[in-house]
Amino acid sequence: MEVVDRGSSSTTGQSVRQTLKTRKQIEEDIARRVAQERERLEQRAARPAAAPHHFHRPVERPFTAEERERVTILIGGLTWKHERLIRAAFQSARYKVEILPTPDVAGFQLGKEFGNNGQCNPTYFMVGHLIKYLQSLETKGLSRQDIVDNYVFFTAGSCGPCRFGMYEAEYRLGVQNAGFDGFRILLFQQDDGINAASGEAGLKFGVDFGLGAFHALNVGDVMNDVCCQMRPYEVHAGETDRAFTDAVDALSAAIRDRDMFHVSKRWPKWAADRVLANGKVESITHTLGKIYDHLWGAQTAEGLSKAKERLGQVEVDRLRVKPLVKVTGEFFAQTTEGDGNFRMFQFLEREGAEVKVEPIANWIMYLLWQARAKHADKKWLEMTKPKAWQLHKRLACEAKFQQRQMFLGIGEKFFAHLYGRIIDGLGGIGHELLDMRELAAMAQPYYHRFARGGEGHLEVAKNIYYTVHKKAHMVLSLKPFGCMPSSQSDGVQSAVMNHFKDMIFLPIETSGEGEINAHSRVQMALGEAKAKAKLEFQQALESTGKRLDDLRAYVAAHRELRSPFYKVPHRHGVTGTAANFALHVSDLIDRENRWRFVMPVAKTFQGARAVGPAVR
Repeated sequence: MEVVDRGSSSTTGQSVRQTLKTRKQIEEDIARRVAQERERLEQRAARPAAAPHHFHRPVERPFTAEERERVTILIGGLTWKHERLIRAAFQSARYKVEILPTPDVAGFQLGKEFGNNGQCNPTYFMVGHLIKYLQSLETKGLSRQDIVDNYVFFTAGSCGPCRFGMYEAEYRLGVQNAGFDGFRILLFQQDDGINAASGEAGLKFGVDFGLGAFHALNVGDVMNDVCCQMRPYEVHAGETDRAFTDAVDALSAAIRDRDMFHVSKRWPKWAADRVLANGKVESITHTLGKIYDHLWGAQTAEGLSKAKERLGQVEVDRLRVKPLVKVTGEFFAQTTEGDGNFRMFQFLEREGAEVKVEPIANWIMYLLWQARAKHADKKWLEMTKPKAWQLHKRLACEAKFQQRQMFLGIGEKFFAHLYGRIIDGLGGIGHELLDMRELAAMAQPYYHRFARGGEGHLEVAKNIYYTVHKKAHMVLSLKPFGCMPSSQSDGVQSAVMNHFKDMIFLPIETSGEGEINAHSRVQMALGEAKAKAKLEFQQALESTGKRLDDLRAYVAAHRELRSPFYKVPHRHGVTGTAANFALHVSDLIDRENRWRFVMPVAKTFQGARAVGPAVR
């Protein structure tokens, strides 16, 4: 017999009715609120629309000519060689310039404190160490208003598509949040502050200043490259850094104290008077004379010669086996020498590697190539505008296209030529600029050559180039944490590594923290590169049939082989400096032994010819 608990059933029914009532009240409340919101929107739509308030970029207080003698320009973010040489170029134009300290973790933390969230590390490091420097001025007794009025920061700017386009705004926000509202940021690519709204620009890019800065940038590239080739093989520790400090100081003095070209100084009086009598001819003559004097003049050659002489005093031992590591990646991370990349260059050299640095000039060549390639890619757009029967218009379009292509091509060749002249002037051991067409062809199967952001396809292309041509044992890509373009290229690199099995590629994301983890990862990859370099050297040595002591004895007897400017030929399929040098020294020994055999025979033959007639 079933027993029913009527009390329990009554309670359950009451609970269900209460739930239904509550749900109905909620639905009624929702309907009421929807009706109220609809009424509000209808009333607002019925009112006349208010005038829109458009966003306008904040107007930067200009840096004017009147301020040149009292306002100090702050620069930083590159290697110490670049910074000292560029400072000299500013000083040659009579600007007051100071170099900011190398960005460190303390500056990074200040950047995160006063900047927006989600920015990449170069922003935090650069704005942070700028704020740190301004705060140090304040502790020395300067008021914030004095700092804002008497200091400006000069840097590079760009427009997207990555966060590099936001650097300028982030710099201003950071210094504003730190209490230096109104501090001026001058951008190389920007008109505000460089070209003042009224009056003469404070930062005036004349021929002398522009060419001086251009020359300083290229010299800094080559000096940095040569330094990294010499230091791992120096016989006496610290000698390379001392020599480069002296050489950079001498080059800086030569740039700063340069005797600028003027017709009245260089030409005979009768010729100078005729030129100066015609204003237009005078302007053209001065411009062409300054260009020639900066690029090919005796002062430039003399400055490079003196630097080469000082660097030539360093003695090197190229029979030390070291893996060759090529550094690529994002511009700031692959260039800075501080905490921005975990001081990676110093770490690699301490671990026994030779570092192949990336010159800023390759980035300029990339921009020139990109302009030319994009122009060629869009040719069909212009050629389709004229009708098929309008041959004269099609010919005009073709002529215009070829003209621009010619000028861009001349620009590429001219820049590469000038860079090569600096390499020759500094001993001839610097690395030539890369062929951008070859790099684009290598990367195209994996990464489209017109994909913008960062270095575009170059990170992929350089990895393939240095592996295929045996120019590096390992490629290390440095980039800020979360860098969009580098993250894209890293995703492609997995496919690249599947196609090139002997490739050693390591991407490292840098931040203000995680240095130990990054160094540990590099050590593991470097161990593989070291083994690769040692095996290569051992195979090269065995192929010569000589002992290492024989090679060392020959090098000790020939001073020129211990010179840092002795150019060792690169063998096909051989990567390491030590392996190439061992093969070259072996060839020199074999050549000398052949001469030792040939010379006595030749003397005997000559003696027989001299005695022959007398015997007859």
